[in-house]
Amino acid sequence: MTKRDYYEILGVGKTASADEIKKAYRKVAMQFHPDRNPGDKAAEEKFKEAAEAYEVLSDADKKAKYDRFGHAAFAPGSGGGGGHYGGGMNMEDIFSQFGDVFGGEDVFGSFFGGAGRSRGGGGRSARGVRGSNLRIKMKLTYEEIAKGVTKHVKVKKHVTCNTCGGSGAKDQSSVQTCKTCGGTGQIRKVTNTFLGQMQTVTTCPTCNGEGTTVTAKCGTCKGEGRVYGEETISIDIPAGVQEGMQLSMSGKGNAGERGGAPGDLIIQIEEEAHPELQRDGLNVAYDLHISFADAAFGTQVEVPTIDGRAKIKIPPGTQSGKIFRLKGKGFPEVQGYSRGDQLIQVNVWTPQQLTDEEKAMLEKLGRSENFKPQPGKSDKSFFDRVREAFN
Repeated sequence: MTKRDYYEILGVGKTASADEIKKAYRKVAMQFHPDRNPGDKAAEEKFKEAAEAYEVLSDADKKAKYDRFGHAAFAPGSGGGGGHYGGGMNMEDIFSQFGDVFGGEDVFGSFFGGAGRSRGGGGRSARGVRGSNLRIKMKLTYEEIAKGVTKHVKVKKHVTCNTCGGSGAKDQSSVQTCKTCGGTGQIRKVTNTFLGQMQTVTTCPTCNGEGTTVTAKCGTCKGEGRVYGEETISIDIPAGVQEGMQLSMSGKGNAGERGGAPGDLIIQIEEEAHPELQRDGLNVAYDLHISFADAAFGTQVEVPTIDGRAKIKIPPGTQSGKIFRLKGKGFPEVQGYSRGDQLIQVNVWTPQQLTDEEKAMLEKLGRSENFKPQPGKSDKSFFDRVREAFN
């Protein structure tokens, strides 16, 4: 089944602001909310679909990837990280992650016959504070970009405290159920309106929605549940990435406080300059310098490519500026099936210092009719050659 465009699902354009995207999601989510459509599987799927779209479009880095590559940005093996892409979000995921979009209130239960829907597992909010994202730069060679590569990188960051397991408490007995909210992490209030009873849910001010309080802090992490350390992360870089492109690995950023969800790791791609080749999109360019004699007589030369070295034949009478094309010897399209070419421009080398004997020989040749420029209609102009090579 073909996935729908995320912007189409929320009814916004690509230039929509973060606030506009949030408002659009709230509108769609309220329309297809399960409490408003009990037993309607189609409405439930649209509710999940909207949450999946909002998960991507509300995150600047994920949105940028989606704008560039569409759904392929989060396909398996894309380096796009984890997450719930592909429609794998369940109701607990949605209410846990995006419940704040509804202003911390659950109004559906009272108006549409339900008892109210809690966010998070077991009626309590997610524990702790989510960790921040990390950004790193990764420099790749042309060869690594062409084939794709797995990099093992040591990243200095906040990691979960091994002493307390991320709880931030000295021991198990130091973690107690919050007395204010009874462990739900939420305070519920029912008020009477002219439409009937309305139930509102707000985050517990005592435990900040965690449902528990710590009476004695862990001596290692001082109650944070995390310490500064190092982790070796394996990063799969797909073939065809380009300078400035960003990849995201879900959950590989800083560990959260007191068991909070970890942030993401953002990898910014940098290209290492090649000593002989130049990149132009999917194509690769190479300047080949040959002597006047080789241009006149023809020759066979070996040229570098991103896959190794290749031999090409230079026919007799080749003019300076001639561009040869090696089909399919360029870069692959990331998450696609296209592949660029290698373009080889011939430059006939003119000697800058001549001996007396060489000068005499060239003067004699210069008087020959064959050495006078005689461009034919088949000899294209410089602009025609460039236009042809890159189209």
